Amino acid sequence: MAELLSLRGLSKRFGQVTVAENLDLELDSGHTLGIVGPNGAGKTTLFAMISGDLRPDSGKVLLEGKNVTLFAPHKRCHAGIGRTYQIPRPFEKMSVFENVLVCVRQGARLRGRLAASRAVETLERTGLIRQANQPAGSLSLLLRKRLEIARGLATNPKLLLLDEVAGGLTSPEVSDLTALIKAIHQDGMAIIWIEHVVHALVDTVDRMLCLAGGAMIADGPPHTVLADDAVRELYLGQAPGGSRDAA
Repeated sequence: MAELLSLRGLSKRFGQVTVAENLDLELDSGHTLGIVGPNGAGKTTLFAMISGDLRPDSGKVLLEGKNVTLFAPHKRCHAGIGRTYQIPRPFEKMSVFENVLVCVRQGARLRGRLAASRAVETLERTGLIRQANQPAGSLSLLLRKRLEIARGLATNPKLLLLDEVAGGLTSPEVSDLTALIKAIHQDGMAIIWIEHVVHALVDTVDRMLCLAGGAMIADGPPHTVLADDAVRELYLGQAPGGSRDAA
């Protein structure tokens, strides 16, 4: 498959604190990547540099070979990068349909009947069509997470960034959301997913990497990464040779 995203030497510091240090990453079209790591590892900073919310101190972000490092967030969205946020950010007084329609119009830049049709299609795809006319602020947490994904999809991305969308959900709800993400991937969407609910990643992604201290300490198949001694010690809090619980 063709290379979709390439990060070359991305670095970011806040004062004396290094949150990303010379990060390199490639992701092909249609592939899924899970990112794990302790709090403060630089995961959200990495997403912010990919989406354009934060400019790196050095390095490049390439999308389909095009340098988008200096693109503003809306320009990266138009180029094909969609994202969600750990805490859902809907327009609470607007309906679920209106929330998605805004993203279709601003992200995918569609208008009129075509925009409305795309919004309905996105609601059906994410299991929200029955809630289309409800105020977004009235939704349960699970449905708000689904809406957050729907808003990201509505921009017509080539790459979807998922930021801890399983956080705060019960085990059955995590399974419900994981099934949706698998379906989105099966449709050919490339996904990068930051998550602390590790078993959800293991069930979903092709590849996993672990960040710690702004650096990549392991990258490969999920079970291989989780068995890595450095990952078990730094992320899972276990000394080498200890037992592992990826739940």
